[in-house]
Amino acid sequence: MLRGNALAKVDDKGRLKVPASFRSVIEPKYGSEFFVTSLRGESVRIYPMQVYADLEERLIRSSAVEPLVNKLRNSLNYFGQGAVMDQQGRILIHPLLRTKVEIHGEVAVLGQQNFLEVWNRAAFEEKFRHDPLTDEDLRQLATLGF
Repeated sequence: MLRGNALAKVDDKGRLKVPASFRSVIEPKYGSEFFVTSLRGESVRIYPMQVYADLEERLIRSSAVEPLVNKLRNSLNYFGQGAVMDQQGRILIHPLLRTKVEIHGEVAVLGQQNFLEVWNRAAFEEKFRHDPLTDEDLRQLATLGF
């Protein structure tokens, strides 16, 4: 299970060194192949290939003419690219995605249970500050069983 947050850096070549706390969970369970993408160009999602393959299976079973499914497919594929973690634990974030999300220098890497989410640290803190978890959000989560 990927959980918590770790600060990391993206080097000048666009490689993220996966924090050791996440790497120790990912490598034994999933190996070194990933699909690196985004939903809306706000953050980078790094899916172990096995996890992404499960998501793709759900997309394949969905209607090819459903507009919302096509929207999701288009986002995932436009921003997406396969990647392999190197021996030093680095994953390349391709230039299109790196530019859109402004991923460079210090980043926040969040464990999202079965994938990693990478944010420009300043952008994430700004988003968090302007869109905090509210009492109404907590009430809605309670109705969902959280």
